[in-house]
Amino acid sequence: MEDLLDRLGELGAQLRAVAGAVLSAGVLRGASEAEIVAVMDAAASAIRPLEGVVIEAAGQVHERSDNPGLSDRMTTRFGCRTPRELVERVTRVSGRRAGDYVAAGRAIVEKVAPTSGVTLPAPFPAMRAAVTGSVVGVDAVVAVTGVLGPALPAWVKRGAADTELSASARGEGVDGAPPATADQLKLQAQVWAMYLDQDGAEPREARANRKRGITLGKCHDGLVPVRGNVLPEVAAQWQLLEAAILNPKLRGPRFLDPDGESEPADIEAGADTRTSPQKRHDAFATILSAAARSSEMPTLGGAAPTLVVSVDADDLQTGRGFAHVDGITEPVSLSVARHVACCGNVQRVFQNKKGRIIAIDIADRVFNRYQRRALQVRDGACIIPGCTVPAIWCEIHHVDEAANGGPTHTDNGVLLCWHHHRTLDTGGWQIRMNNGVPEVRAPGWREPYLQWRAVTKSPAMLRRKHAARMRAVVART
Repeated sequence: MEDLLDRLGELGAQLRAVAGAVLSAGVLRGASEAEIVAVMDAAASAIRPLEGVVIEAAGQVHERSDNPGLSDRMTTRFGCRTPRELVERVTRVSGRRAGDYVAAGRAIVEKVAPTSGVTLPAPFPAMRAAVTGSVVGVDAVVAVTGVLGPALPAWVKRGAADTELSASARGEGVDGAPPATADQLKLQAQVWAMYLDQDGAEPREARANRKRGITLGKCHDGLVPVRGNVLPEVAAQWQLLEAAILNPKLRGPRFLDPDGESEPADIEAGADTRTSPQKRHDAFATILSAAARSSEMPTLGGAAPTLVVSVDADDLQTGRGFAHVDGITEPVSLSVARHVACCGNVQRVFQNKKGRIIAIDIADRVFNRYQRRALQVRDGACIIPGCTVPAIWCEIHHVDEAANGGPTHTDNGVLLCWHHHRTLDTGGWQIRMNNGVPEVRAPGWREPYLQWRAVTKSPAMLRRKHAARMRAVVART
C-alpha cells in the first residue's frame, strides 16, 4: 500500500507540473484548434484512470460503512455521517459529485462473502472492466447504473445490457459507432431498461407517484431553494406553458434615423441577457401571477389567494428599509413592495404607538376584467419591443404610479410581462402615455436617438398601421 501511495504521489506531482506549465505559460493560447482538441483529449484520458481509483475507494467507503452498528461504520470513525460526506471532505468536490462517486463505487465494487471470504463479482462487472481499462469515468458509470440499477426490479437480469453498454463506451457496440458519451450511454440504458422491464410502464409510474413532490426551502440571501420531482406529464405541461410565455423571437437592435418623410422604424429588442434558468424562473412567476388572477382558482379564507406584502409607510416614502412577504421569514427589498403594489390593492393600516389598529384604509387600484380586455385589444402583448409574452400572461402597470395619484384607468395602464415589469426601474426602458396611447423609449445603448415611439402588438392595430403606410406609398407613386 505504501508503494501505491508513493506512486500516486509521484504521478500527482507530475500532473501538477504539466498543468502548471500549460496554465501559467498560456501554452494553448498559441495552439492550433487541432492541438487544443488533442490536448483536451489527452488530459481527459489522464484523468479517467485516477477517477477510477476514486470510484473504487468510494465503493470501499460505502462497503465498510454499510453496517447496522453505528460505531462499526467507517464514516463514524472519520467523523462523518454518510459515505458521501466523507468522500466530499476528502476529495473537496461538490456534494453531488461525491454522491456520484459513491453511487459508481457501489455499482462496480467487488464484495467479499462474509462466510467464505470469496470475492464476489461486482453488480456491473462489464462496467467495472471499463473503469479498470480507463475507458469510462464517473459520469458514464452513473449514467448506466443509475438507470439499470434501482430503477429496475431486483429479479431483472442486467448482464446483457451491462456488456453491450460497456462495449458501446469503448466504441465496440453492435452499431459500430464511436465511443459513446455519458449522455448517450444514459439514453441507451433507458432503452435497455424498457426492454428488460416486461411489466411495462405501470410499475415505474407507481414508483414515480410515490416519489413525486416539490419542496420549498428556507429563504436565504433573498432566494428560496426549490427541489423535488415532478411527473412526466406535469413536466410536459410546464414546458408547453414555458414555451408559450418565452417563445423568443429576438434579433439584434436596428434603430434607423428616420428621414423627414418616412415613418420611424419599428423598435426591435436587443439580445435577451437572461440565462435559461432565469428565463424559466420568470416564466414560472408569470404562470403563478396569471393563476392567482384566474376565477377558477379556489378561494383562501373566503377570498382569492392574495400575496400580502407589508412595508412601513415611512420606509416606502424615504426609499430606505425593507418589506416583508407573508410566509417568507427573510425581509425583501422595497422594490418588491412597489412591484406588487403596482398591480394590486393597497391597504393602509394605522396603529397607535402601542400597536393597536385604529384605522384601515383600502385603495382600490386593481384594473378590472373589462379594462384588462380593453388593454389586450390595444396593446396586444407586453409592450416592450421584441418581447413575445402574450397579453393573457401580462400584468398591468400603472404608468403614473397609483401611490403618486395615478388613476386606475386604461389611459394610465399598459401590459408588461413579469420580467419587464419587475426590471422597469433598472432595465433602461421608459414608458409614457400620449393621449391614451403608450409610447416607449429604448435604453440609450440600444438606440442612440432616444426617440419616443408609439408601440402596439395588437393585430388589428398593426394591420391598420401597415394599411396606412401602403396607402401613403401608393399615393406617392
